Amino acid sequence: MIHQVSTPARGVPLVVEGLTKFYGSTRALQEVSLEVPQGSIFGVLGPNGSGKTTLLGIVLDILLATRGTYRWAPGLKRGALLETPNFYPYLTGRENLAIVAELRGRGRDRIGDALTVVGLDSYEAMPFAKYSLGMKQRLAIGATMIGNPEVVVLDEPTNGLDPAGIADVRELIRGLRNEGKTVLLASHMLDEVEKVCTHVAILKKGQVLSQGLLEDVLRDEDRLEVRSDDLEALQALLQKHPLNPKVQPGDGYLTVAFEAGAMKPADLNRYCLEGGQTLGHLVLRKKTLESRFLELTD
Repeated sequence: MIHQVSTPARGVPLVVEGLTKFYGSTRALQEVSLEVPQGSIFGVLGPNGSGKTTLLGIVLDILLATRGTYRWAPGLKRGALLETPNFYPYLTGRENLAIVAELRGRGRDRIGDALTVVGLDSYEAMPFAKYSLGMKQRLAIGATMIGNPEVVVLDEPTNGLDPAGIADVRELIRGLRNEGKTVLLASHMLDEVEKVCTHVAILKKGQVLSQGLLEDVLRDEDRLEVRSDDLEALQALLQKHPLNPKVQPGDGYLTVAFEAGAMKPADLNRYCLEGGQTLGHLVLRKKTLESRFLELTD
């Protein structure tokens, strides 16, 4: 059963608390809670079957949750793309959006703006059948812009696209944020989420494993690669460090992992030098979303 929750705080268009969804005996979501900040590109990341589409369906009032709460900020205009619309191939981009506006009963005066936002204003007279894959997906996203929404919800917006189409949609999503809109998207493509999202929630089997600013989700620890002329002596020195870092041998170097923010590279260099080890190599390595995702889901 869905209960109303308090109005989201200023700057938070959507609040979700404890959403749970069962399909018979199958649990699609379990106690999912998150906040989507205003002006963010919030990625819900997970493999197929993790509950991403179910979550979007619930917050868009398409599906009913078994229990839990969600609340959009009052009066918020939303646009959503859960499936690629069936456009008429023999009609132009403008004509297809006119049909969308007619069906929704609003937004006919915003068709030109929607085409401009998605970068199709120069192709509005071209039949849909001649559009590239990326252009077709852009028009689908343009359909969500009818009515000039403040929040755009996208489910797998780059699914099935070639590299050029993926790049098109990626730039479009960034452009929506630059226009002041909030974007909530679901995807299983780790690389694309890492390139475009400001915030992320990682789902597995309906549960949120980690969420927050993308950089915070990735940065649970700092990893530094180091090398000196005597790796054995360097390893022994690092293992004596008072912060107890994890030290792992690599191919001609050592990887030293500290708790995030606990060690600056310059401080580590000084510690090694004072311990009689001159570093010939010192690099701070950022963790990728893929490596963090595998750590959480393995």
